[in-house]
Amino acid sequence: MDHRKKLILWKSFLKADPTAWLLKDDNPSVKYLSLKEIIGKPESSTEVQAAQKSIMETGVVPKILSKQSPGGYWEKAEDFYIRTKYKGTVWQFIILAELLADQDERRIKETCEFILEWSQDRETGGFAYRGSKGSGGYHSAVLPCLTGNMAWGLIRFGYLDDPRTKKAIDWITTYQRFDDGINEAPKGWPYDKYEQCWGKHTCALGVVKGLKALAEIPPQKRTNGVKTFVHKAAEFILKHHVYKRSRNLIRVTKPKWTKLGFPWMWDTDALEMLLILTRLGYKDERMKEALDLLVSKQDEQGRWNLEMTYNGRFQVNIERKNKPSKWMTLNALRVLKSYYGQT
Repeated sequence: MDHRKKLILWKSFLKADPTAWLLKDDNPSVKYLSLKEIIGKPESSTEVQAAQKSIMETGVVPKILSKQSPGGYWEKAEDFYIRTKYKGTVWQFIILAELLADQDERRIKETCEFILEWSQDRETGGFAYRGSKGSGGYHSAVLPCLTGNMAWGLIRFGYLDDPRTKKAIDWITTYQRFDDGINEAPKGWPYDKYEQCWGKHTCALGVVKGLKALAEIPPQKRTNGVKTFVHKAAEFILKHHVYKRSRNLIRVTKPKWTKLGFPWMWDTDALEMLLILTRLGYKDERMKEALDLLVSKQDEQGRWNLEMTYNGRFQVNIERKNKPSKWMTLNALRVLKSYYGQT
């Protein structure tokens, strides 16, 4: 097979090419990513730059930002996680990062600083679901999935070299575990309080969100500790064949992980895990079942539906459930191109 054929092999998995649909103007974030990652236009392209500029001018991002309070938060400042799920600050932060809001925008920077001031445990660098402006995130309320999500968003918004983000990365590489049915649950902080996060079998969500954060670090900036974590976290996902039980690969870990959603918030699905793995360059046979599942879900136009959503609980709804989704379709194409399209 020649080089040209290898590059287009991934398109053979499509029933039809949805690229023109993705490039319409109604979803500027998807258009921007499609131009760059599916078509391959450079960042310097006038078309790419125009699409990126539109992210802050039309669609979901400006609607979310219009609801922001002075100081960078939504709803009540102190209710940034639980009581205002999914309207509070943590959740808008995740959505804005997913939609590639402009990191240089004043309101984005205010939200980043709010998250760091209210949610980060100043002692360890982890992020907590409760906290206050004066004390930061409460040590007793630090969660692994939240820490991964907040570190990921901060890196995406240009905070990688900030000492506070580095401390969060250190938390992930220090405390995150990969236990797969050990005889005795781990002891000590942070393991004692949240058995559902640690226990004898580590919750996959902490692993996935931690890996998502560290995958955002450019390869040349990954420390040995980060590289070790990436290997261990990826192997944890792979030995579960992405969404299966490691000791009984006939069974699905959680049925909802076979349903495609966006944005993923604290949870995950097979597509998000594939997206993270392929971003890191993984092409492992243990991903094939999840890839086959993904391919099977497209419609006759080569589009994927939004199967899981928290619409109705967001500040602004994102697409429509059980309808063709530009986010699902874009992310499916990104995975297929990464896995099958390059040698």
